[in-house]
Amino acid sequence: MAAYMATLVIPQDLRLRLVAAFVAVVAISQLQSLALAATALAIFALLALMSGLEPGMARRLWHVEGLVALLVVTLPFSVEGAPAFSLGPLVASAQGLIHAGLLACKITAAALVLMVVPGAPEPARLGAALHGLRVPEKLVRLLVMSLRYLAILRAEARRGHEAMRARGFRPRSNRHTWRSYGYLIAMLLVRALERAQRVEDAMLCRGFNGRFPHASLQAPAVRDWIGFVLLTGLAVAALIGDRA
Repeated sequence: MAAYMATLVIPQDLRLRLVAAFVAVVAISQLQSLALAATALAIFALLALMSGLEPGMARRLWHVEGLVALLVVTLPFSVEGAPAFSLGPLVASAQGLIHAGLLACKITAAALVLMVVPGAPEPARLGAALHGLRVPEKLVRLLVMSLRYLAILRAEARRGHEAMRARGFRPRSNRHTWRSYGYLIAMLLVRALERAQRVEDAMLCRGFNGRFPHASLQAPAVRDWIGFVLLTGLAVAALIGDRA
C-alpha cells in the first residue's frame, strides 16, 4: 500500500522524474528557513520509506550522512555569533548551530530526492530519457557509456586489489604503499584505454555512426503529469514561502 501511494506522487515516466528531481534539488538548495528545510527532509524521507530504498542506495546515503555529521560537528565552532555552549576553549555559536542544521537538512533532502525520484534506471533507459529531453547527443553518449562500464572498471580495481593482498600487500603510510597504488591506477587506466578501443571497434563493425538508436518513448500518462505537478509545485511553493 505504501509503495502504491509513492507511485501516485512520483511519476513513472523517467523524463518527468528527471525534470522533477532537478527542480526539487534547485529549490531545496536555495532554502534559507530551517523549518522549511526540515519539512522538505521529512517529506522526502517519508517518500523514501514508502517506496523503499535499495541496499546500494541506502549505503550511499550513509556515506553522505558521514560528511554531514562532520559538517554538523565543526560548523558551530567556526561561525561567529552568540555563544550557545562551550567545550573547553571551543565555543559554539547559536548561529553556527542553525547553519549546521540548515545545511544538514538541505544536503540530506537533496540526496533523498536524487535517490528516490530518478531512482536507479538502466543506462539505456536513462539515455533514451535524456535524448527525449533534447540533451545533446555527445553528453548522452558519454554518460551512458560511463555508467555502462563504471561497474566493470570497479570490478577490475577490486580484482587488482585482491591480487595485491594475495601477494602480502598491506596498506601503510609509506613509499611502497603509494607506489603500489600508483601502479594499480596506471594498470586500470591502460586497461580502460584498451577496453575503450575494443568497444569502439565493435561499435564501428556494427555500423555505429555517432548516434545511439534510442527507442521512441510514449507520451507521459495523466497520472505521471499529476505526480510531476505535485512534486514541482511543492518545490516551487516552498521556495516562494521561503522568500516571503
